[in-house]
Amino acid sequence: MSVLDSFLNRQDHKEIKKLDTIIESIENLEPTISSLADEDLAKKTLEFKERLKNGETLDDLLIEAFAVAREASKRVLGMRQYKVQLIGGIVLHQGKIAEMKTGEGKTLVAVAPCYLNALSGEGVHVVTVNDYLAERDADMVRPVFELLGMSVGTIITGQPPHIRREQYLCDVSYGTNSEYGFDYLRDNMVDRFEDKVQQKLNFCIIDEVDSILIDEARTPLIISGEGEAISDLYYKADNFIKTLEEEDYDLDEKEHTVSLTDSGFRKAEKYFKIRTITNLNNIAIYHHINQALTAHKLMHIDDDYVIKDGEVYIVDEFTGRIMDGRRFSDGLHQALEAKENVEIQSDNKTMATVTYQNFFRMYEKMSGMTGTAKTEENEFEETYHMNVVQIPTNKPVIRADLNDKIFATEDEKFNAVVEEIKKTHSTGQPILVGTSTVEKSELLSSLLSKAGLKHDILNAKNNKKEAEIVSKSGMIGNITIATNMAGRGTDIKLGNGDPKMEQEVKNLGGLYVIGTERHESRRIDNQLKGRSGRQGDPGTSRMFVSIEDEIVKLYGGKEIKKLSSRLKPDEIGAISSKRLTRAVENAQKGIEGKNFQQRKDVLKYDNVIDKQRKVIYAERDKVIKGIELKNTVMQMAEDTVSEFVHKYLETKPRNYYKFYKSLYNAFMPDGTLLIPNIEQMSPKEIIEATMDIVKRVYELKVMMISRATFEYQQKEILLKVVDTYWVDHIDLMDQMRQSVGLVSVAQKDPVKEYTIEGYKMFETLNRKIRLETLKFVFSFEEEENE
Repeated sequence: MSVLDSFLNRQDHKEIKKLDTIIESIENLEPTISSLADEDLAKKTLEFKERLKNGETLDDLLIEAFAVAREASKRVLGMRQYKVQLIGGIVLHQGKIAEMKTGEGKTLVAVAPCYLNALSGEGVHVVTVNDYLAERDADMVRPVFELLGMSVGTIITGQPPHIRREQYLCDVSYGTNSEYGFDYLRDNMVDRFEDKVQQKLNFCIIDEVDSILIDEARTPLIISGEGEAISDLYYKADNFIKTLEEEDYDLDEKEHTVSLTDSGFRKAEKYFKIRTITNLNNIAIYHHINQALTAHKLMHIDDDYVIKDGEVYIVDEFTGRIMDGRRFSDGLHQALEAKENVEIQSDNKTMATVTYQNFFRMYEKMSGMTGTAKTEENEFEETYHMNVVQIPTNKPVIRADLNDKIFATEDEKFNAVVEEIKKTHSTGQPILVGTSTVEKSELLSSLLSKAGLKHDILNAKNNKKEAEIVSKSGMIGNITIATNMAGRGTDIKLGNGDPKMEQEVKNLGGLYVIGTERHESRRIDNQLKGRSGRQGDPGTSRMFVSIEDEIVKLYGGKEIKKLSSRLKPDEIGAISSKRLTRAVENAQKGIEGKNFQQRKDVLKYDNVIDKQRKVIYAERDKVIKGIELKNTVMQMAEDTVSEFVHKYLETKPRNYYKFYKSLYNAFMPDGTLLIPNIEQMSPKEIIEATMDIVKRVYELKVMMISRATFEYQQKEILLKVVDTYWVDHIDLMDQMRQSVGLVSVAQKDPVKEYTIEGYKMFETLNRKIRLETLKFVFSFEEEENE
């Protein structure tokens, strides 16, 4: 044990000693609480809620609430939380990670902190690794909460939105990490506020917290959608653009902008047989025309793009290289394909995305529990600001963790594993064999079948069935092969809980856990070992390793080979020593460090878009609630006017023609827009005068259409524009994320470059949203079928 490890262990010891006084107070209340009738126990919930309203805090209520929750568990489940389970519960309430060994009853540990935090009325989410565990745990604790006047819901795959919403409205909701994350993303894609299912992200307890916040955190949650089906509009818009004369569009190569003039709009309406191109129903036509116009007038073959093998490829403006795998967004690539008469291809679009790190950090308070977290304590502190507290076991662990057996080849290793299983099985001692992959578990299964050894094999494919099988793997004569995730969260009781059989298994030495190779993380090995020796049971664990194993080969091959050459193998060719086991663990530390760096990188990139996501989602919420939409539009208008004033009137000489033309394109008011005495005005006065006209035009539109219709369509426009451009933006950011690594070749920091470019792209996004919204708000007429 390192000096740091022993220091951390002392810290845990001090922490738990502090909690002992709280536990003593909970114990002292037990006689009083246990004397209450069921209805009086339930009334305690109302009393606690009232006291919270009157200014007390959750911490003030902790001792009494924990005593009440324990009494309810005792009455309903026949299970009374041990002292260490109460300590674990307090640690969870404090927003920390409780490291508790397998078999210490973590489902029961969560009851008291869930009850205490649910008193606030803002909901508690318990997060599990699969639907089976979410339903199993919710079903187990539901009667406890119902006795106390609280409700328990489950969030599982495939529930319709109205059911899901009901489950979230419960005091405590059990669900999987992916369902909570996807609901957050889906909620920010709805058109009506009442269609959201999730409530406030208040407090969550994450079961198997290392699996969710470490192992799964390398891959962000993504909702993808197929790009729009290839529409005839690409071809129609392309053909239309070919009919235009120079006076039908306004081209500024220097500013890289192009837009239809008044004559261009009239021609478009005639060509597409519509009355008003800026009618809300015609947003798609207008968008396709704009992209086709850009493709024809601003994009040049062999400069901006090339045609190769019948496909359009982007040319990098800085390097001149073809950018394989990249496509222009927002339908521009398809417009170019139509222009060049090649096959138009659909895009797969990232509609919404978030990392687990950034999703869970949105909770006001987050905590977790697992059997193994200490090896990753630095990451939990750095990424999530959560301390890990090691909770002592209810009974001392007496499992024997034997030194690794190391072999020269993988074949020798698996042959030795089979021999070890054969020898142990002959005594009747139950055996659980851990493998790192499905492929390896099937290889071992075939070797055992050849040896005539009957066994069960679990591949983490059927959570419910696996839980049943893994729970029985402590029975006499059983051999169970499992991948590291199979049946996780299920307690293995010796003799399957039968007292007589349990004693027989204990006499045989308890459960023997065999690991067939070291995993990417010491933590996963510790989880496997922790399947044996629960609640003070006897047990044994041993890892079988070969120098050909991927981790050993990549991260410790030379050192391990050197060490093993000095040590004498036994009769089956195995080498076993503490130094060798340490060398293998050092190899694991190497890969743990690499994986941590990878997760940090994912997070650094997502942090950039996370800030943008929160801004867009907050604005989107305002839109679907219909809050201050007029103010939002007026702010957009003022920002746009200020931009034009800065661009054309704060220069010398002032360019009034371009100023008026830009205003006309942005707002399209009827008639001529003129500001009297503009030459004598300061920039600030011009902005004020222009905004007076804009406000009058806005109110005129309201009068012409009716306020109710105007406000409804204004909301529809804002949503359509924000969603269209946001989806394109995150898709572009994703493409940039994939290509930005190339800048590291030029000795630049890719994350810094991504941050700078991401900020510029977000500014562009806001400008696009602003201009497109104003165009439609100031020009649409009452919606009608065309």
